Amino acid sequence: MPPLGAGVEFLDEPAAVFGGLLLAGALASGLAKRSFLSLAAAYVAAGFLLGEGGLEVLDLDPESGFVQGLAVIALVVILFRDGLEVEEEMLQTAWHLPFRKLVLAMPLTAALVALLTHTVTDLDWTESFLLGALLSPTDPVLTSSVVTNPRVPRIIRHSLNLESGLNDGLALPAVLAFTAAAEARHDFVWWQFVLQDVAFGFGTGIAIAFLASRLMPRAGDLREEITAHQKSLYALGVAFAAYGTAVLPPEGNGFIAVFVAAIALGIWRPDIRECFEARSEDIIEVVKLGVFLVFGAILTVDGLFGDGWAAVAIAGFTLLVARPAAVFTALTGSRELDTAGKAFMAWFGPKGVATMTFALFVLGSGAPEGERIADVAGLVVLISIFAHGLTDQPGSEWMARRAERETHAVGAA
Repeated sequence: MPPLGAGVEFLDEPAAVFGGLLLAGALASGLAKRSFLSLAAAYVAAGFLLGEGGLEVLDLDPESGFVQGLAVIALVVILFRDGLEVEEEMLQTAWHLPFRKLVLAMPLTAALVALLTHTVTDLDWTESFLLGALLSPTDPVLTSSVVTNPRVPRIIRHSLNLESGLNDGLALPAVLAFTAAAEARHDFVWWQFVLQDVAFGFGTGIAIAFLASRLMPRAGDLREEITAHQKSLYALGVAFAAYGTAVLPPEGNGFIAVFVAAIALGIWRPDIRECFEARSEDIIEVVKLGVFLVFGAILTVDGLFGDGWAAVAIAGFTLLVARPAAVFTALTGSRELDTAGKAFMAWFGPKGVATMTFALFVLGSGAPEGERIADVAGLVVLISIFAHGLTDQPGSEWMARRAERETHAVGAA
C-alpha cells in the first residue's frame, strides 16, 4: 500500500509556502493597510522570488494539472461571486455609468490594446485581440480604499465596484473565443463557438439556477428553517454543478454557465445570495491569493521582457492611454460626473486576478503564442499592482476631500 500522500509530492513546496504566506499576511495585515504594498502585491512578489525567475523553490509548470485546476476553481468561484453581485434592484437604480463602461469602454480598451500590440509586435490580429481581451477586465482588490472609503462619492464607488464585478464575466467569451481561434487557426468556426460554447453554456446556467431556486425551500415552507450556513454551501454547490453540467456533451462552456447561473440565482433567490456573500469572503480571498502566488512563481524576467520595449509600451499604453481614452469616450455627455470624477474612474481600472486567471487558462491552451501573450499580460499586471497600490490611498483621500469641499460650497450657497 503506497504511503499516505504519495503521488501529490508536487504540492509539498506550494503548500508550505502558501501556508507561511497566509500566516505572515495575517500578522502583517495592520502594516499592509498603512503601506502601498497590498497583500496581492506581496504574494506576486513572493511567488516571483521563490519561483522560476528567482530561487526556484516553487517549480510549477503552467500546463500542469495543478495550475490548470487552480485556474478552473478560481474562475468558478470568482465568476459566481461576481454574478451574484448583479442585483436586480442595483441594475434598476444605478446602472447608467457602469453600463456605459461595460458596453463601450471595455471593448474599446481591448480594441485599442490590440491595435497597438499588432503595430509594435509580430502577433497576428487574433493574438493581439486575445491580449486586448485579457487586459480589459479590472480588479477592485487592488484599489480597496477607493471602493470602501465612504467619503468617496457613492456614485464613483458603486460604478467602479459594479464594473469590476461584471467585466470578468463579460470579458470571458472574448477570451475563450480568441483563445480557441488562436489554437485552431484556420479551422476555427465562429458560429459553432457561439452556438455550442456560448448558447449551451448560457442555457445550462439558466436551467441550473431555475432548478436550484425552486428546490431550496423558502422561509416558512419548512418547520425548521435551513440555516444561512447551509444556504451558502448550497450556493457554492450551484456554481460547481453549473460548470460540471455545461462541460458534459455537447460540451458547452462551463464558465459562462457559472456566471449566468449566478446572475439568475441572485435575482430569483436574494436570500441565498445574501447568505453566500456574507460567508464567501474568506474562501474567495484564499483562492485569489493562491492565483497571485502561482502566477508570480511562473513569471521570469526574460519572459516578462521577452518583447523588449514593445512589452513596456503595451503596458504603459494600456494603463495611461487605452483605459482613460475608453472611459472618457464612454462617459461623453454624462452629467453625473465632472471631468475630475471621470479622470478618477479612468485611472482606477487596475489589472489583477481576472487577467491573471485568464492568462493561466491561455497558458494551458494550445495557442502557439500563449506563453508570450501571458508574459505581456503579466508585465501589465505587475506594473498595475504597484502603480495603483501607490495611488490607491492618496487618490481616494483626494477625491473625498474634493467631494467634501463641493458639499460645503453647496451648503454655503
